[in-house]
Amino acid sequence: MSFDELLMDLQGQRTIQDDPNHVSLDDLFNETFMSKHSSFNSFGAFVEKGNFQVQTQEDINNIPDELFDRHVARETDFADWKSMLDTATKEHANK
Repeated sequence: MSFDELLMDLQGQRTIQDDPNHVSLDDLFNETFMSKHSSFNSFGAFVEKGNFQVQTQEDINNIPDELFDRHVARETDFADWKSMLDTATKEHANK
């Protein structure tokens, strides 16, 4: 690992390409998934409706569970965030 890579890692700025198992939120919650399970065409529009600022999984983790679960239950056909994430992960894995 180079010094620059180490520095980026320590600063939490390593690129997504460094983790081969990482799936972006846009890939996981693609247009097909969002249209099927909500009235939104994108994950961005879904979180924007809830007034959440989300770019990464970490951003989602920083949202209080109760608030995000309520938004998921209100705006999708899922009861909570965990069930939405689990379904998206399964559907993505089956591609």
